[in-house]
Amino acid sequence: MLRIAAVLVTPGMGGGAPPGVDPDEFLRALAEDTYEIVAGLDLVEPVIVAAGVGGMPEIAWPGTRVVELPADSTLNEVFAALHPYGEQAAVIAGDAPDLPPLLIGKLFRELGRAPIAVTPAEDGTAVAVAARLPYPPWATAGLDTPGVVRHLREQAPGPRTVATGPGWHRLRTPADVGRLDPGLEGWDNTRALLSA
Repeated sequence: MLRIAAVLVTPGMGGGAPPGVDPDEFLRALAEDTYEIVAGLDLVEPVIVAAGVGGMPEIAWPGTRVVELPADSTLNEVFAALHPYGEQAAVIAGDAPDLPPLLIGKLFRELGRAPIAVTPAEDGTAVAVAARLPYPPWATAGLDTPGVVRHLREQAPGPRTVATGPGWHRLRTPADVGRLDPGLEGWDNTRALLSA
């Protein structure tokens, strides 16, 4: 089965830069760290979806596909762009540089019993959404939709259509940087930028 793990990078994802840190550099560091997580996974193809953001091929390993979309692309459009390359896809927010890889694996496991699986964020948005492809047209919530899990379940045609995995966090505001655990491995680019 062809599985894709795609990091979605949008211009707004640099908005959580703390004072004194350039938002563009912060966005790039977050995206690169999140990409490193998916690139290290077994049995999935890593992809970067650059939605209105330039320079993403520079952070990708050789051979990694970079899909460019407009900044205002919906999650449905992101999944549609991934559909030619796989049977299942997980779209991961590019502002989750310390996401444990295990949580992405759990999303794919949930697709064995539900067509959509979500890793909820602590703020009510989603860290990641995984789906069997093609993505169902009834699912219109995006990663940044407040109450995304509730929203998807209300849209779903059946009660067991949207599964959830363990939650995590995103770096959407300057205060969110405090959620990063210095004891956790990874997020090297973000760590270096914040300590500069």
